[in-house]
Amino acid sequence: MIKSIKTLYNPIEQNLANLSIQARDNAYCPYSKLQVGAALLCQDDTIFTGCNVENASYGMTICAEKTAISKAISEGQTKFKRIAVSAILPDSNKFVSPCGSCRQVIAEFSSPACDIQVLIVKSDRSQVIRTTISHLLPLSFSF
Repeated sequence: MIKSIKTLYNPIEQNLANLSIQARDNAYCPYSKLQVGAALLCQDDTIFTGCNVENASYGMTICAEKTAISKAISEGQTKFKRIAVSAILPDSNKFVSPCGSCRQVIAEFSSPACDIQVLIVKSDRSQVIRTTISHLLPLSFSF
């Protein structure tokens, strides 16, 4: 469902969207020029942000979503409710969804009792897609 960022249901979602936009300003992306920011809401309402950090050896690049999740895990948080992702594609105003690898990492911390909500924020801040990780990654790998 695509919504205007101004019509998000609650101030928490608006805050997450805005924090993801702020985080993307810190992105280190000299190769792709794709700036990505993420804001992760934990079960206890703590928020962690992250940005993408590229490397000349592309396999060493760290995505914004993984940065935010790693920061949360390193602080003892393992239960998440929502994540907002915002990206700027050079010369484009398209939605940028989490990559497959990030979807799997997000799914690692989702459960049937709490399907993590994903907010995908358009680069110009005008619209947001609200979805869930189970929708973005059906039949995710798990033990």
